[in-house]
Amino acid sequence: MRIPVPEQRLPAERLGRVHFVGIGGAGLSAIARIMLARGVTVSGSDGADTPTLAALRGLGATCYVGHAAAQVGGADTLVVSTAIRADNPEVVEAQRRGLRLLPRSAALDSVMLDRRVLAVAGTHGKTTTTSLLTVALIACAADPSYAIGGDLTASGSNAHDGRGDLFVAEADESDGAFLVYTPHAAIVTNVEADHLDNYGTEEAYRAAFEQFLGRIDPAGFVVCCVDDPGAAALADVAVARGLAVVRVGVGDDADVRVSRAAFAGSTSTFTVSTEAGELGRVQLQIPGQHYVLDAACALAVCLQLGFPFEAVRSGLEQFAGTRRRMELKGEAGGVRVYDSYAHHPTEIAGDLRAARALAGDGRVVTCFQPHMFSRTRIFAAAMGEALGLADRVVVMDVYPAREEPEPGVDGGLVASHVPLTAVAFEPDASAVPARLVALAEPGDVVLTLGAGDVTRIGPQVLALLAREADGVSR
Repeated sequence: MRIPVPEQRLPAERLGRVHFVGIGGAGLSAIARIMLARGVTVSGSDGADTPTLAALRGLGATCYVGHAAAQVGGADTLVVSTAIRADNPEVVEAQRRGLRLLPRSAALDSVMLDRRVLAVAGTHGKTTTTSLLTVALIACAADPSYAIGGDLTASGSNAHDGRGDLFVAEADESDGAFLVYTPHAAIVTNVEADHLDNYGTEEAYRAAFEQFLGRIDPAGFVVCCVDDPGAAALADVAVARGLAVVRVGVGDDADVRVSRAAFAGSTSTFTVSTEAGELGRVQLQIPGQHYVLDAACALAVCLQLGFPFEAVRSGLEQFAGTRRRMELKGEAGGVRVYDSYAHHPTEIAGDLRAARALAGDGRVVTCFQPHMFSRTRIFAAAMGEALGLADRVVVMDVYPAREEPEPGVDGGLVASHVPLTAVAFEPDASAVPARLVALAEPGDVVLTLGAGDVTRIGPQVLALLAREADGVSR
């Protein structure tokens, strides 16, 4: 459901009692955490009980499972997830009573109004880059506030209300949310066609990023990863508009340059240089070239803000990852199982290259769940091609999210484009774990990919592998 952004921007403290419809989601739960820390009375509902709801209850929120009009209670403001339908009983009740309705973007804006916002935008890598920037600033003793689209592994949380004046925010473009914020500075990791269900055309999608440039404080700056053609073109637009630009990449045109990248197991090591010369080596505890560039973008922001390289490096090297971003779920029977949120062809390819480094001499066995029918229809061929970087592939059926099914669009469409003989379409989700276990051998890496409920598959695979190993040992 699309809720219009109100013209008047109100700080969170002036919203009264706030009820979140879809409070368990990554975006809304982060905002709820910050509001609770500021003393706002928070309630919310979601379709299922989750650890996120339990954590919010522990912070003082009233959380309901399921949706009912009575749960709106004495709320003054409703914050509504885009995944919620217009006939949701809580939304209908709020409209009947004339309550204030806010989309996620306006609610996030309400907790950022008195801070210097560092917004992280881009088609891919937002969550990881936001996380890297956050931990780097923490290491610099900046105590930033932050709202991230995933939980930091180290803290188990996706948000914090810091005492410093900086606010690090993941700026989502999928529904145009990033056009609500007024950041002091921004990162753009890349710009590549996506979310065409909302934008219609690639041209409109790219134009939104140019609009985003106009939201940045003229006295601020933008960091662009110019290894990506879309972000490089955006950097040129920013320069033409007189905005300060910091280019990041491997080329000689980069202001913050990455070189001599090396990958071993779960680590990535690279050298950072600026026009002043070489700054030093950085070793990340996450694998993959795309994560190296994400870290370099975060580092560039910190340097531009005046923080010392050594402190920034320390934070980046301590980064333990973000849940659902190449997250190690466990190991059983000599097989390691990872889970990642990748659902766009570029993201799939990046994570499979990282998995290849993790696997070493072993194979990469991948389970992919396409996300949304529109995205699957548009990108099925590219998804299949990217999945060809694995050794064995199982494709699940489409996770619909907020969409209705489309005739002829299912996981089989993706599977048909995978350039491997060892590929299967398995529409029965309950059968997927056993199929993966049958394909995996000691030394292999199993990687589950997708933005839906595919994240449940990894633990089931581990349980089956452990059972098999126990049977063999006996």
